[in-house]
Amino acid sequence: MPETANTRLLLVDDDEAIRDTLTLIPQHGRFEVQAASNVNDALRLITTQSFDVLVSDLHMPAPGDGLTVVSAMRSSNPKAVTIIFSAYPEMKRTAAAMQAQADDVLVKPTAIGNLVDLIRQRLANVTTDLRVIVSAATILEEDSDSTIRDCLSRVGSEPEIFTVVMDDESRSAHLPQLFRGLIARLRQPLPLGRRALISAAASQHGMLRREQGYTAAMMVEESRMLQVSIFQTLQNNLSRVNFSLLMVGVMEIADEVESQLAQAMTSYVSESKKGLHPTQA
Repeated sequence: MPETANTRLLLVDDDEAIRDTLTLIPQHGRFEVQAASNVNDALRLITTQSFDVLVSDLHMPAPGDGLTVVSAMRSSNPKAVTIIFSAYPEMKRTAAAMQAQADDVLVKPTAIGNLVDLIRQRLANVTTDLRVIVSAATILEEDSDSTIRDCLSRVGSEPEIFTVVMDDESRSAHLPQLFRGLIARLRQPLPLGRRALISAAASQHGMLRREQGYTAAMMVEESRMLQVSIFQTLQNNLSRVNFSLLMVGVMEIADEVESQLAQAMTSYVSESKKGLHPTQA
């Protein structure tokens, strides 16, 4: 898009000196600059106003905060030019990964003139090849099969832990239903810490694992490996995940998987107790 007097730039940085310096950008070009000092202010501006350019610090103060802002801008205005600004030279080594979300990565300090030149260049070359930002639920829905395979691979690599021998189909029979419940919860979140809706499938899974000879420790370890596989799937899709919702999604995932395990363990223990009390003739 051509640079005009209405080119609106959102600057996000928790360093007041940096904000004061970068608000001089209008002196180098026809820009209208608005500044935010934190993620919450930036998200409020993004959802209530329209911007053509975003320049955001990476750490404010938590690592990766800038990616949350970029994700929100991508969702609100996919055509906006987005630039990550970092004071940490080592960030250059991960520029390729971060550019999956942002258009460019700059290391502080950078001359304002250089930043303005980059912005002009990006504005002049905006294309319709826009990144599609999706939710954690969509990623898990699309990649549930590969996530299950990854989990099975992890379990298979620990024969000293998983001493019960069974085929992959039997080992993973409960997972498709678990993923359906997990995806549903991500799309309709519950308060964290509140047990999910009672799952008959989780209870049946606990009883079945008892019959199959699993120990309680094996059930816990299997659940842990499932979480690792789920988070690896999200890691593999960082280029398109909505960072502004990712942390809440991660907490929802952990909470739901733990809830499912708790329900399975309850039925597992109940089934174990039955074995301690023979039926009277």
